[in-house]
Amino acid sequence: MIRGINIFLLVVSIFALVGVYSIKFRSEALEEEKMELARTVAQKQGQLSVLQADWAFFNQPSYIEPIVERNREALNLEILKAGQFGAVKDIPMRPQIADDEALTALFAALDEGIDPIGDKLAELLAQ
Repeated sequence: MIRGINIFLLVVSIFALVGVYSIKFRSEALEEEKMELARTVAQKQGQLSVLQADWAFFNQPSYIEPIVERNREALNLEILKAGQFGAVKDIPMRPQIADDEALTALFAALDEGIDPIGDKLAELLAQ
């Protein structure tokens, strides 16, 4: 009986040993994969910083201005004037009291599947 228990425990120990080693090797493989991904991320971050530096250089006005001057006529570019923009006085004032009837009608239309705002936008885009 004791011999049977010893053999059983030996077999269980061998299976446990194989299981522990397989877990160890899988965790080492995952660690290698993690380190490879970390190296890839570091490399991509280095490339990103180079691209950001290039972007900053190419967006400098001193770099863009000669290009614009060479192509001003071909691109039909003009200098912006303050009169091209609206004035603050042209912005309508906010209504003092919300129009509850209009909001109720809007929500009722939306519930019925009608989209008045979308229809108005489509109408404006068609013009």
